[in-house]
Amino acid sequence: MSTKKKITKAELLAIAGELGLKGLSKYKKNELIHIIQVAEGNDACFMKIPNCAVNPCLFRTECQA
Repeated sequence: MSTKKKITKAELLAIAGELGLKGLSKYKKNELIHIIQVAEGNDACFMKIPNCAVNPCLFRTECQA
């Protein structure tokens, strides 16, 4: 059985930095994911849609856990 590790806050901050987003260290993990989703042009849907069918999604494994 394969299990993916959960994304860390440090990894999220690195992704945000790559997107040019700064000053986000005060945000909680879910908030960071929503900010990243919006910056990528997506809906801020993490943990909001039951039985989500959006694929590919960087956060899908953790969201659907």
